[in-house]
Amino acid sequence: MNEVTIIGCGDIGRRVGKELIAQGGKVTALVHHPEKVGPLQDEGFFARAGNLDSPENLPQIQLHGHQVFYLVPPQGGGKSDYRMLNFCRGLSAENCPARLVYISTSGVYGDCGETLVTEHSPLNPQTARAQRRVSAECQLREQSERLGFELIILRVTGIYGPGRLPIARLMQGFPVLKAKEGACTNRIHSADLVRICLAAMAKGEDGDIFNVCDGERSTMSDYFMAVARFAGLPQPRQITMAEAESEMNPLMLSYLRESRRMDNRLMLEKLGIELLYPSLEAGLAACQQELDL
Repeated sequence: MNEVTIIGCGDIGRRVGKELIAQGGKVTALVHHPEKVGPLQDEGFFARAGNLDSPENLPQIQLHGHQVFYLVPPQGGGKSDYRMLNFCRGLSAENCPARLVYISTSGVYGDCGETLVTEHSPLNPQTARAQRRVSAECQLREQSERLGFELIILRVTGIYGPGRLPIARLMQGFPVLKAKEGACTNRIHSADLVRICLAAMAKGEDGDIFNVCDGERSTMSDYFMAVARFAGLPQPRQITMAEAESEMNPLMLSYLRESRRMDNRLMLEKLGIELLYPSLEAGLAACQQELDL
């Protein structure tokens, strides 16, 4: 098994790494916060702290010939991903991964209405957040072509699962859009995302892009109401988009104004994925312990 490096070892990265360690792999993890180094080392990682916001505080990361998972989100603000820029500055012919899997977002497609979104759909990022993700994809593609490493991109939809449910938001009484005004959204359970990351590294080919979602069509309102139902909480208050513009923060509004109906057939077929949780109902049932408040 090749050596593996995980850049940005949070929840998903840690779970990917633990699977690889269990298989006998050597996994190096780069984390932003020094206090996370010890717990990862206790789990068998070779962990280091590094700040991609500050090149002077970024240790030299040995990546040559490694399989690399890059899971660091862009910084807040701006249209370019400067964290990715700092990462790419450390790449060279002498320090080049063999293969890199990048976790991007479906937001790069922008608002697609009712159109089915495939991996060939044009990029149309309509928020600075999505533009930063396009920036990251482009930077990696340029480095891949320059240095010759293989690049696989996962365009991931909303992640849910243990520790990722909007319980606090529901308990605080935040509203949702009326059902008829809700835009189409997509999700993936965190356990399935871990399996997809591993399959992409093992089975993906250079240049592959995969839409990552469970394929179930629903809205953000459907999601919040389903979580409330499973958790035994009151159903959230439903409001119109006009009311939301005065009650919700700009970040949430930006999600609600974009509709995407994602096609996940390439992911399922090429990566040989059989989802553990192909529906929200199945995924929430697996979180039942957390939902028993």
